[in-house]
Amino acid sequence: MAPDAAVMEARAAAKRAKTLDELRETLARFEGCALRATATQLVFADGTPGARVMFVGEAPGAEEDREGLPFVGRSGKLLDRMLAAIGLKRGDVYIANIVPWRPPGNRTPTPQEAAICLPFIKRQIELANPDMLVCLGGPSAQALLGITEGITKARGRWFEFDTGTRTIKALASFHPAYLLRSPAAKRHAYRDFLAIKKALAGK
Repeated sequence: MAPDAAVMEARAAAKRAKTLDELRETLARFEGCALRATATQLVFADGTPGARVMFVGEAPGAEEDREGLPFVGRSGKLLDRMLAAIGLKRGDVYIANIVPWRPPGNRTPTPQEAAICLPFIKRQIELANPDMLVCLGGPSAQALLGITEGITKARGRWFEFDTGTRTIKALASFHPAYLLRSPAAKRHAYRDFLAIKKALAGK
């Protein structure tokens, strides 16, 4: 399928899904993204739909592909620790990725792959209906918040995100996988998480 046709089909399919379960089933049937052919399985979401905070990363890695859940490998364990630092656990939030299939070799999804999957993650955000969106990593922030600068400049700043039914606050932060490679950046990410805690408390 041509990329433009795949994007159009993704938009129409995502729009038809009335619930998160329907959206998951729609994605499982969707053949417009070639990544589904090389991935073990669809990695849809984890946590609690309807939670006040939704985290969106980039794409599943090897562990996620095996287990069918986002953020369960080393970076997922770090995310769990970061959540614990602000008094939250995985069940208190909702977690997904821009692209729900693992790219071969854990490479970054291509702009084309991200564009094809974008209608689905946007619909997922709309149906999950969080009060706050947190984009983990540059690709997520670029795809959802439209930023053109790098994540180092964008992180820690609040943006507005239109879910389709309302406008919510959105924050860009580092992806935990980046923090594992660059431990010095953890203090900045910690500041971002403290900002999430403050926003949740309404301060």
